[in-house]
Amino acid sequence: MQAVEITPEIVAEHGLTPDEYQIILDRLGRAPNLNELGIFSVMWSEHCSYKSSRRHLGKFLTTGDKVIQGPGENAGVIDIGDGDTIIFKMESHNHPSFIEPYQGAATGVGGIMRDVFTMGARPIALMNALRFGSPDHPKTKSLVDGVVAGIGGYGNCVGVPTVGGETNFHPGYNGNILVNAMCVGHARADKVFYSAAKGVGNPIFYVGSKTGKDGIHGATMASAEFDDQSEEKRPTVQVGDPFKEKLLIEACMELMATDAIIAIQDMGAAGLTSSSVEMADKGGVGIELDLDLVPQREPNMTPYEMMLSESQERMLMVIQPGKEQLAFDVFEKWELDVAKIGVTTDTGRMVLSHKGEIVCDIPVAPLADDAPNYDRPHEPTPKRPQIMTADIAEPSDYNATLLKMVGCPDLASRRWIWEQYDRTVMADTVDNSQSGGDAAIVRIHGTQKAVAITTDVTPRYCYADPYEGGKQCVAETWRNLTCVGADPIAITDCLNFGNPERPDIMGQFVGCIEGMNEACRAFDYPVVSGNVSLYNETNGVAIPPTPAVGGVGLIPDLNYFATLSGAKDGDTLILIGKTDGWLGSSLYLREIENREDGAPPPVDLQVEKQNGDFVRRLIRDRRVNAVHDCSDGGMLIAATEMAMSSRTGLMLTKPEGSCLTNGWYFGEDQARYLLAVDANSVNPILSTAKSMGVPAIEIGTFGGSQLKADNHIDLDLSKIRATYEAWLPTYMES
Repeated sequence: MQAVEITPEIVAEHGLTPDEYQIILDRLGRAPNLNELGIFSVMWSEHCSYKSSRRHLGKFLTTGDKVIQGPGENAGVIDIGDGDTIIFKMESHNHPSFIEPYQGAATGVGGIMRDVFTMGARPIALMNALRFGSPDHPKTKSLVDGVVAGIGGYGNCVGVPTVGGETNFHPGYNGNILVNAMCVGHARADKVFYSAAKGVGNPIFYVGSKTGKDGIHGATMASAEFDDQSEEKRPTVQVGDPFKEKLLIEACMELMATDAIIAIQDMGAAGLTSSSVEMADKGGVGIELDLDLVPQREPNMTPYEMMLSESQERMLMVIQPGKEQLAFDVFEKWELDVAKIGVTTDTGRMVLSHKGEIVCDIPVAPLADDAPNYDRPHEPTPKRPQIMTADIAEPSDYNATLLKMVGCPDLASRRWIWEQYDRTVMADTVDNSQSGGDAAIVRIHGTQKAVAITTDVTPRYCYADPYEGGKQCVAETWRNLTCVGADPIAITDCLNFGNPERPDIMGQFVGCIEGMNEACRAFDYPVVSGNVSLYNETNGVAIPPTPAVGGVGLIPDLNYFATLSGAKDGDTLILIGKTDGWLGSSLYLREIENREDGAPPPVDLQVEKQNGDFVRRLIRDRRVNAVHDCSDGGMLIAATEMAMSSRTGLMLTKPEGSCLTNGWYFGEDQARYLLAVDANSVNPILSTAKSMGVPAIEIGTFGGSQLKADNHIDLDLSKIRATYEAWLPTYMES
């Protein structure tokens, strides 16, 4: 191997600081060669090492009576009874999706599925959380088109339903969109697989697709902010093959049915490097690889290229000695590449050979748990003043205001998006959240139980007050799971922020985590997996803080669940929760008043739990026909969505003594639900609520074809629906 002198310029190109390079020199006792530098570079990148976030992530509640595996593995594992587990995780693919929308989004879907089936779970549902820039920005439309096509193209081809998600627009994402993908899988409790490569002398197998040059330094690219030359990073974006992924799933499932696998790891960010290092580190072993044996897509690939490639659809396995032929037979049957490329050792070192030479010989520990762990300076976000409802002028025309709200980019129908996703493949999708529901419901195949899944975050709250915003994003997932009658069990997260080296950005990160953790502890709702995505900014302009949360809950019996649809003519609409008319940081303030200011609504976690437990009890008692939580846009938007989904009109009445009208309709007070109930259930529900200290009042009656609200609103539901459905297809076709 021809030696390359490691200069300060080469170190900087690898995203390492001079201080970090000095640590490498100290750990090795010598200068690294280029292969070793590349390996340190990707393993010490923010994306792989969590060097700016590890100490704060440790604050999270990560254990619970239903948690089998928390953070630290490919995905989290929870117990749903009867020997069944749910395995799930959310991850980002932000930078690649901005550079190359279709492949970036597609490989994000492929990667998150591998994280789940690596652990023995068959993927049963996909979700996503997407943030795009202003609709007026010249790149937004093409980014939406490419990302949605990539998500649908990959998931549909693999045959896993995309059952929900969220899509929002804001100028804060003009230079750095967010594409967060979530996968949920099902496995039997006795067939969960882990990544620790325990034992010495065990064969290491490479399976899946060949290694190419795509995605080299993808992890490093994802750990740096963008500038005006971000388009030049296109070669760092991976290219996916969903048909190969489907073969890989089936082959892995077949081998997992045997006792051949000791450990298994997806080759995700940093490819062969991260998978081998993580397996060795967790197993407390060393690892030797012969790179001549790695299946290669292109001739004359260098060790550097092979180790840093992020080619897709690849896995690394440690196989039981004596079971090698079984592994070869299974993967060859599925027409996948399979090769024995190495062995575990007792040295604690990563040793790589290529063409008869040792091209890397470094200790494993400094690459993994011994990586840098920074305590970045952080400044709290200044508190904003509360905006009083009386200080916001009421609109002169509430009909026009409601139409403008339901047709705005953040509230309009997402039909144009979700119709591109196969939502019913596998035949277990009971209800999906894409058509406006609160959470998707997916049956555990062959049973009467189901998992409920949702993704949520309100970045404008997190920007205004990271602590309250952090509490709210967890609370909203808890509410959405409650709305369908599920017992919330655990969350995954994808923490998207700007440059952590800026104290104000690090302050946002710390504030959100502390708020999220408080909510998790209040609900006994632990974090079991997740991802941190930092440096989401362009030319020094950061995205709004966006800690996306994916919640998972259990519906024990599908005879007892609720959805947004189901209100009938003659049903009464009951509002659970107190309304003060909180308009600070609301969509109403932004869309109608063209203001983005004020403190966000406070989140009282005790009240959230009390109100949610009450609603879930009503669903289990079959006392409600439809349920919806009040979130973006407030009560009137939630009521309108219920009416449209149930295809029945609604007459609303503002109670005596309630807050001012604009706050009553559009305030975003938390811990609130709307219930559609039979007339004969109204008094029992109200009296029970009163006895339990839960605020509950009648506010409307379903029926007819109009939406009416006191003397302020009188609109045909068909007109509202037309406005609601029009924005996105009109925008995309213009």
